[in-house]
Amino acid sequence: AASGTAAGFVIAQGTDTLEETAYLLDLLYDGEAPVVVTGAMRHPEMAGADGPANLLAAVRTAASPQARNLGVLVVFSDEIHAARHIQKVHTTSTCAFASPGAGPIGHVVEGRPRLHFTVHRQPTIALPFSRSAAVEVIETTLGSSCTLLNSASGLDGLVIAAFGAGHVPQRWTGILEELAARIPVVLTSRTGAGSVLTSTYGFVGSESDLLRRGLINGGALHPRKARLLLLALLRAGADRTEVLAAFDARR
Repeated sequence: AASGTAAGFVIAQGTDTLEETAYLLDLLYDGEAPVVVTGAMRHPEMAGADGPANLLAAVRTAASPQARNLGVLVVFSDEIHAARHIQKVHTTSTCAFASPGAGPIGHVVEGRPRLHFTVHRQPTIALPFSRSAAVEVIETTLGSSCTLLNSASGLDGLVIAAFGAGHVPQRWTGILEELAARIPVVLTSRTGAGSVLTSTYGFVGSESDLLRRGLINGGALHPRKARLLLLALLRAGADRTEVLAAFDARR
């Protein structure tokens, strides 16, 4: 949507799903005026409540000319983060948000936003959504069974949060290959930082084996963000070729 004459926008929300809100907005918003998402880890009745400071820093960032055309940002504890990188990494700390593998793109210093570097905006997904879709994340764990995979047949898309650089138990491979022949199955890493590889390992269940079986490389996207991207694409009516292109553009 066009941003008109507004200098910027600030959204304050609870922190549990803040990273997902910010990323989904970044997938859909194509305006030049910055959208800044923030929240608080301490409610107003607690000592050292951080909400007012976060809100003020977010407003100042949203009004800054430097932040224009950067899409959706997250401002928390005087740090400025790109929506594509942000994660909640602590349950209670006032510094609960970080960008593993990337770091903040700037800081608010003495009330003034200072950007250290900028990020190139990625293609947005056109609205409106034309269909419903169900996409879930299944994570690999030591000794995990195939129970959840066997129940995934009713989904429209699936994201695998794999071990390390994109590895799953050998007994998962056949089921994943069957699923990938019917629905988009995206391969990501459960580690939270770093990229899924393409050709370093060759054993059954490795990244190269899974990609040969039809899984889609999710690159450095966190599993939760890969789910939102796939969900938005499917709801917008994207076919497999368009899904592949979208993930390739964001790797």
